Amino acid sequence: MGKLERAVNIADLRRMGRARLPAVVFHYLDGAADREQTLRDNVRAFRRWGFRPRYGVEVRNLDLSVTVMGQRLDWPALAAPIGYSALMHKDGERGTARAAAKAGIGGILSTISGARLEDVAATGVKLFMQIYLLAGREAGEATLARCKVAGVKGLFLTIDTPVAGLRERDFRNGMNQLLGRDVFAKLRYLPDVLAHPGWVAAYMMGARMPALPNVVVPGEGPLPMTDVAKTLSRSVVTWEDLKWIRAQWKGPIAIKGVLTGDDARRAVDGGADAVVVSNHGGRQLDGVAAGLDALPEVVSAVGAQCEVLMDGGIRRGSDIVKALALGARAVLLGRGTAYGLAAGGEKGVDRALAIFHADLVRTMKLLGCASLAQLNVDYLQRR
Repeated sequence: MGKLERAVNIADLRRMGRARLPAVVFHYLDGAADREQTLRDNVRAFRRWGFRPRYGVEVRNLDLSVTVMGQRLDWPALAAPIGYSALMHKDGERGTARAAAKAGIGGILSTISGARLEDVAATGVKLFMQIYLLAGREAGEATLARCKVAGVKGLFLTIDTPVAGLRERDFRNGMNQLLGRDVFAKLRYLPDVLAHPGWVAAYMMGARMPALPNVVVPGEGPLPMTDVAKTLSRSVVTWEDLKWIRAQWKGPIAIKGVLTGDDARRAVDGGADAVVVSNHGGRQLDGVAAGLDALPEVVSAVGAQCEVLMDGGIRRGSDIVKALALGARAVLLGRGTAYGLAAGGEKGVDRALAIFHADLVRTMKLLGCASLAQLNVDYLQRR
């Protein structure tokens, strides 16, 4: 049995990833904004719900399939968009996409990706594209045209990032210096980086991301990676942008970053097919509601008018069950898949998704619930 196969939960993969990565890269993946209260609350919210099983029930033919934004998935999950994935492992976004395809789920590609969307689409995954309008509408039109040609299944428009959150671990550990062009600024962090020769070799052989191939500035070329933070503040996504994108894109659109019923209804009124209850993994505004806590309000606000997805704090398959029981159609798996990528590249993501799926199957059978259609809040109890 290999090292990855010995991982029985996502925490094991997190420990493996931490050992493999320089501190600056691991803490970029692991950290969140300000005091990281929302990051902790995301996880704690799941602990406030227990289960009410139906015993004496034999679950033989468990049906976990679901349709999300017009795409059939074998089980209710998508690999969430993770920026700078190539820093975690050279397999990066393509490795994550291949793993998602093998697992029978969908994948969402981050705008802040080092891989061309066409190359990720070629892996065969049911690919969705997360959208920031980093370089304005003209550049956005070009990206949407590429998405259409590549067969992208839908868009995830992220609305919770008018500026980058203050991720204090990144400042302490030198993330900006690692990504920047100033060689002398990197010297302070050199001992820690050189203590991870495997990561350094992969980084030097192509994991570096000097520019973003899916954000092409008209007349200039791909947006430099170091310009992302300052560009965000000049490209705030508004509800008017949703109307514009709806006119440009005829496929499904999800609004990611919804935490209130009011915003959920605005998304529906603007033509969204789905909303994602998300606080960006606690990486934007610290102190907002945990995703699971905000989920019932959003579900109540939209009813059957659109699909509701959620992310944040999901570390086990039993967490997925709780989210579904509270009304989510499916979940986005962010840190869980990223820990797998950090621990072992594509094979690590394979292992992460296998853990989530096995947990999900086992929990459903122990609950005595044979399908997602049967699952509802009656299977839960508030602690």
